[in-house]
Amino acid sequence: MRVLLIEDDPDLGEGIRTSLREEGYTLDWLKDGESAVHALREEGFDLVVLDLGLPRLDGIQVLRQSRAHGLTTPVLILTARDDTEDRVAGLDAGADDYLVKPFDIKELKARLRALLRRRNGPSQLQLEGGGILLDPATRRVTFDGQPINLTPREYQLLHELLANPGKIFSRDRLMGLLYGWDEGVESNTLEVHIYNLRKKLRADLIRTVRGIGYRLECP
Repeated sequence: MRVLLIEDDPDLGEGIRTSLREEGYTLDWLKDGESAVHALREEGFDLVVLDLGLPRLDGIQVLRQSRAHGLTTPVLILTARDDTEDRVAGLDAGADDYLVKPFDIKELKARLRALLRRRNGPSQLQLEGGGILLDPATRRVTFDGQPINLTPREYQLLHELLANPGKIFSRDRLMGLLYGWDEGVESNTLEVHIYNLRKKLRADLIRTVRGIGYRLECP
């Protein structure tokens, strides 16, 4: 899952980025409101964590402008503003949840999981196809009834492919899913993840579409 964090506090932002990446999220981090509006218009994210007290453009304005331009991504406001009026303003501007600083990182993770469940709906609580069963709530994966151990990025890759069986994903789309803007990666990194998934599952489940990308075959 790709998360956009919009937070101008360097220490807090670094802590959130580290914690969410350890959880398996791909996280991109911006520190001002104008850059955030541009990114939300140009790129796709699964979740947004938004501070309100941002330089260049306030978080409420970021949210209002983004919703006005059709943003449907779940947004969690993360702020020190704890007055009822601020909460109401944030929710009325289009936020899906509101968490006040200081906070426990475990609660932030739980709220993000809840937003994902709410967005995907009950039918997406478990993903199944081609002998694979993936449970996002526990991150448990089985193949033909046997548990499969995946790295966080292998899990992310399989989750995306299994959620869209038969859909062709470009290499750039999958790299954007797995790695944030600031992560240096080798040119063959995606191919290594694909190779490892094929070894752990079955070689013909993930098809290479020459010159285009990859898709999951679920007979």
